[in-house]
Amino acid sequence: MSGVPTVVDLLTDALGVDAVSVDPAALAASSHDCWPVAAKWARQGRHPHMAQVIVNGVTEQDVVTVMRIATVTGTPVTARALGSSVTGQPLPTRGGIVLDVSGMVGPLIIDEINMTVTVLAGNNGGELEDALNAAGWTTRFSPQSLYRSSVGGWLATLATGQFSSRYGGIEDLVVAYRVVLATGEVAELKASPRAAMGPDLRQLFIGSEGTLGVITQVTYKILPLPRDQRLQTFQMPDVGAGLAVMREQAAVGLRPFLLRLYDADEARHAMADLQVDDPILFAGTEGEPAVSAAEMGVLTELAISHGASVLGPHAADAWMGRRFDFSTVENYVNTSGGFAETIEVAHMWRHIEGLHAALKAALAPLADEVLAHFSHVYTQGTSMYLILLGRAADDAAATERLEKIWVTAMEVCLEQGAELSHHHGGGLARSPYSRRSLGSAHPVLRKLKHALDPDAILNPGKLGL
Repeated sequence: MSGVPTVVDLLTDALGVDAVSVDPAALAASSHDCWPVAAKWARQGRHPHMAQVIVNGVTEQDVVTVMRIATVTGTPVTARALGSSVTGQPLPTRGGIVLDVSGMVGPLIIDEINMTVTVLAGNNGGELEDALNAAGWTTRFSPQSLYRSSVGGWLATLATGQFSSRYGGIEDLVVAYRVVLATGEVAELKASPRAAMGPDLRQLFIGSEGTLGVITQVTYKILPLPRDQRLQTFQMPDVGAGLAVMREQAAVGLRPFLLRLYDADEARHAMADLQVDDPILFAGTEGEPAVSAAEMGVLTELAISHGASVLGPHAADAWMGRRFDFSTVENYVNTSGGFAETIEVAHMWRHIEGLHAALKAALAPLADEVLAHFSHVYTQGTSMYLILLGRAADDAAATERLEKIWVTAMEVCLEQGAELSHHHGGGLARSPYSRRSLGSAHPVLRKLKHALDPDAILNPGKLGL
């Protein structure tokens, strides 16, 4: 019926014309992220997940307004910040509104007594860390995407960093945050420093990928910059020996900030030496000098007891200097017919070596190189990160190959009882497998979704919802 305002009209009236865009180029850009499959779609001019409108939210009240309009009109909303996801998390599967919160930035609030920093969700993670370092502080949260990702996105995707073996994942660093619900209500979830008043409600939205609410502000723990840091490189006789070192150091309570075991195939890349034939273990300790030295001494003795050769700190130090470099994957993806993918999974100690062998065997026919390393260590197990590189006839064939890689990897992990993701999250890549992965826990997620978002307008099509 003529005269009835559209959702674009309502958003424009409420937020102003500068905050709302239906520009085709902008809509096309927001239909892709850093997922290699989406990057291949973009190269082919394919936009299978296109929004109706983009809204630039710069304040929490903007988000409240968008959610209220979306609820009244039944319009889907997909939150997006810096688009660094590598699994298709911020891609709108049902059109509607892309709520861009990358402009939700502002000054840091550093509390040196409580050792926290409070920051708006759109702030760039690398810029946050640089500002903290200048003041003598650090989050010690260091994902490869540090300078490409937002601090709210870390929480929404249950991210972790390269130093998690000592400092934990984002769930260990968050103190409090604010979230806007589908109805436009605002909730602040906190513990100061711990709270036993019912369930820890902070956990509800961590890793929910924007399906339950939109995070607008976060308070994270900070620490003084470490006074001492020591690095070492070990050549291991085989993957099993390297995994034994990782397991045993966790069992005795060591806390290295860096512990990365490369299988022989990836070791050649890590060492920049094609002659390397054995797995390589990078290790690092830091903190107070006496403690850092003692931990490295014990770790070195442990590695030697499992047949390690000590190669010195240089290779590990070189990796520290290039640890944010994602160019190898990007160069393959941005070449006609080239493809590359990163898939991170996790398993318990008893099964991780078998998972490594099974995935390498199943994926070998699908790529020119299948590389693997183990890099986030827990008392009960570790993560495994796969990198696949190859070339196909053209971009269409490369896209088909990437899709086959995902199906193969996920099916192997399900058969092995592994976790399908360690820190990249579900997104579009893993959503088809979410119900099988979560099993009897998935109905709990669905009940939460129905309670918090009964009309299913928040980031539909993710996490099997």
